Parts: sequence; C-alpha cells; structure tokens
Amino acid sequence: MSTLRWHEVIDVPALQQAALRRILEAAARAIRERGRFRIVLAGGETPRGVYRMLRTADAAWTDWQIHFSDERCLPRQDADRNSRMSGVAWLDHVPVPAAQVRTIPAELGARRAAALYATELQGVGDFDLVLLGLGDDGHTASLFPGHDWGDAPGAPDTLAVLDAPKPPRRRVSLSARRLSRSREVLFLVAGPSKRAAVARWRAEEEIPARAIRPVAGVDVLVTG
Repeated sequence: MSTLRWHEVIDVPALQQAALRRILEAAARAIRERGRFRIVLAGGETPRGVYRMLRTADAAWTDWQIHFSDERCLPRQDADRNSRMSGVAWLDHVPVPAAQVRTIPAELGARRAAALYATELQGVGDFDLVLLGLGDDGHTASLFPGHDWGDAPGAPDTLAVLDAPKPPRRRVSLSARRLSRSREVLFLVAGPSKRAAVARWRAEEEIPARAIRPVAGVDVLVTG
C-alpha cells in the first residue's frame, strides 16, 4: 500500500501557491540530479491557475519535458483539450522546446492515439512529478469508476477510453500503473463538490484515485 499524505490549505490561492512551490522545487532537484525534469500535467481549473503562475516563474525551461495524464478526443485547437489549455495558460509563453512538449494525438481517435503515445513512452523512464486532479466521482485523469484503470500487473501505459461517463466520451488516459511510475505524485483538490470523493478516499474506498500508488507515496493538497 502506497503512503497517502494529506496537506490541508485554507483556500484555492493557497493551494495554488503550494503547488507552484512544489513544482519548482521538484524541477530544480530533477535538473540538478538528472539533467532534465519530466512532468505530467493534469487538466482542470485548479491546475490552470497554477499554470498561469508558472508563466512568470524563473526556471530552466529548456530542461523541462512535458507529458499529459490524459486528453479528450477533440481537434488540436479545441479549447477543451488539456494540451490547448496548458498552452494558452503557460506553455505558449515560455521557452520549453516544442519537441519536449509531448502532447497526446487524441485528434486521431482514442485507439490510435493511445497506441502512438504508448510507443512514445517506451523511451521514457520514471516521471519526476505527476500532477493529478480529483473528480466528484473519484476519477482522476480519464480513469473513471466502473472502467479499466490499468492498475493490474502488466497493464499498458495508455488506455483508449471509448465510453467515458462525461463528455466527450472518447479519450486517452495514461494508466494507473504508468502514472504510478513517478518519483512524486501530487493531487490538487479544491472545492465543495470534491468533499464526498475526498471522504471516500480517506475511508479507503476503491475509487480510481486510490489506484495511483507510487513507491514514494502520494501527496494531496486539499482545501479545507
């Protein structure tokens, strides 16, 4: 069982400041020790605020390598895509080399995009930091209750989601097993709509978020 560490903060701005600090500290540590920083981005409003703050941060951007936890099968420039959101909020404004922003080609369809992203991940070792959110149903990335979470031994790195309970129904997600291959995992959880899911998680119910089990444990920033 992976260790779960809860960090309560007073409000969303405090959560975003704490997340910003943790991201920059993880980046500096990874670059110092390994010469590059591999981060996996989450979608959602709370991460969007953190990304806007990163836009003005002082960081060694050319050493950052960006991956995504999941993506919606929409056109590349659709505002609802996680890659587009993070670009507008942050990545379009900093000098991370384009070749180091590894978007999921979800516009090609869930099955094909999942296969292509799995191939790309074959040359990638453990992530340095994975950012995740928590849905009101306990989902994270595009791993939903009642679906395959990819947490079994031998599970693939990516999953084609064809019938998500929330639109759009077709998505691509990194599996729980692949998301767990990270030196740090940080959940950002804010808002009253998440309280029931947090309570279920604390009670050790089998929700998708609980399937993320890195060796170093999971940290959860949560508003009180």
